[in-house]
Amino acid sequence: MEGMEEMQGAVGLRCTWGTQAPAGTQAKWVRLNVGGTVFLTTRQTLCREQKSFLCRLCQGEELQSDRDETGAYLIDRDPTYFGPILNFLRHGKLVLDKDMAEEGVLEEAEFYNIGPLIRIIKDRLEEKNFTVTQVPPKHVYRVLQCQEEELTQMVSTMSDGWRFEQLVNIGSSYNYGSEDQTEFLCVVSKELYSSSNGLSSEPSHKAKVRP
Repeated sequence: MEGMEEMQGAVGLRCTWGTQAPAGTQAKWVRLNVGGTVFLTTRQTLCREQKSFLCRLCQGEELQSDRDETGAYLIDRDPTYFGPILNFLRHGKLVLDKDMAEEGVLEEAEFYNIGPLIRIIKDRLEEKNFTVTQVPPKHVYRVLQCQEEELTQMVSTMSDGWRFEQLVNIGSSYNYGSEDQTEFLCVVSKELYSSSNGLSSEPSHKAKVRP
């Protein structure tokens, strides 16, 4: 019955918007002017959360708020995020458009002090952050410079997880006696999986060059 009652009220709103409410309904219906956008709802909806700013506002508890020419309470907040706030109070579910930022709704939920909604959004953000940090893995590359005689030792002592990618001959840079020492650049890589707090276990720079 309650959902039908609110739906009937919404239909009546389209017909009587901007007119004086019928006698006996002013105590039930509440106008809110949020950042220049007017919302019409019931005191019952606003008081679903007894400790919220909206409940205290419509009950006149400790709060003083100016009203516009239609008698709507003036609230200097972004109306974009107020729709999901009001709908949550109506049916207890968080419904967002695909382009609406959850962080914006969270900020408004904290301002209006709607505890259950705050917890829902924080849980969703934590779950989203956890999922993002698991995939995909990062690839970190290192470039190691060495001489020909050092190649075998370098490969055998390579740390766990590092994989050989490419060997580049950069010519002879040194001459010891009658033998030239060929210099190589050895490119290695490693996959890094971010932890749940978003921090990687290895440095994020692309390469290290050995002098």
